[in-house]
Amino acid sequence: MAIRSTDPQQHATGPADEPKAASKRMTNRRRELLWALIFMSPWILGFLIFMAGPMLWSLWLSFTDYDPLVPVTNFIGVENYQELFSDPKIRTSLWNTVFFTIFNVPGTIISGLVLALLLDKVGRAAGFFRTAFYLPNITPAVAVGALFLLLLNGRDGIVNQILRSVGLPGPSWLNDPAWIKPGIIMMMLWSVGSTVIIYYAALRNVPQVLYEAARVDGASAWQQFRNITVPMISGAIFFTLIINTIASLQLFTEVYAMFFGSQQSGAAGEAALFYVIYLFSNAFEFFNMGYASAMAWLLFVVIGLITLVQVKASKRWVYYEGAE
Repeated sequence: MAIRSTDPQQHATGPADEPKAASKRMTNRRRELLWALIFMSPWILGFLIFMAGPMLWSLWLSFTDYDPLVPVTNFIGVENYQELFSDPKIRTSLWNTVFFTIFNVPGTIISGLVLALLLDKVGRAAGFFRTAFYLPNITPAVAVGALFLLLLNGRDGIVNQILRSVGLPGPSWLNDPAWIKPGIIMMMLWSVGSTVIIYYAALRNVPQVLYEAARVDGASAWQQFRNITVPMISGAIFFTLIINTIASLQLFTEVYAMFFGSQQSGAAGEAALFYVIYLFSNAFEFFNMGYASAMAWLLFVVIGLITLVQVKASKRWVYYEGAE
């Protein structure tokens, strides 16, 4: 006599049951999608209202001569964009911004990596130094600008006092056009703490077995750094490259507090005229909102193109563990 199994897993589903199972899976996916949209709805609404909406509105304004003090707004086509290429202050502000970015981004990456490597060697004291390195990042930007007005004062600033103590003449950081941008770069390197923390976390995740194998093979410290450390943290380096580039191209608060809060002008003002500062002046000092909107979209395109180039180039040097 045959014994019939009562285990439901022993019963194979027939062809007629497959559409029902597929329909159930589709219903579950739709339910999951619905709940995902419900939980994401605050962010979606915030993005549409506070980001996408204003961006589209500014795109429209860039084709007008909008001035909030004038009741009539006229559509002027691409005149604002044409003026961008003939405005000498656009060229000056772009050059200042690009100069700052070229030196600030590598300086931030190199100094952040050096400090992170040192931090990785201090053992139990790492917690204290992580806090010390990161504290400047939570300092208000206006306070940073005011602080460096004192530190970089050409007559009795601390920086020049230190230089004079070792027999070096201190430059006029705040008035000499040749030294204004180096002084700004020095100021921004002061807040390298966030980059240090990112690199430190990446260094802690590098498998130590790789270093042990390299030492067994006779690799020097430099060879270990170049062939193990840098490739293994290249993802973190790439991230900070993107973030610091975008932040450098949008530098505003610290420099404005230092050089433009008191309406400074002349050669010193020209040397410190960054792109976003000039954009702010057009928008909120001269109320030339249409032209400022065109400037904003030019900056958006420039940042987008630079980021695209960086992403494309990253395929040659960024290593992702587990990626084929």
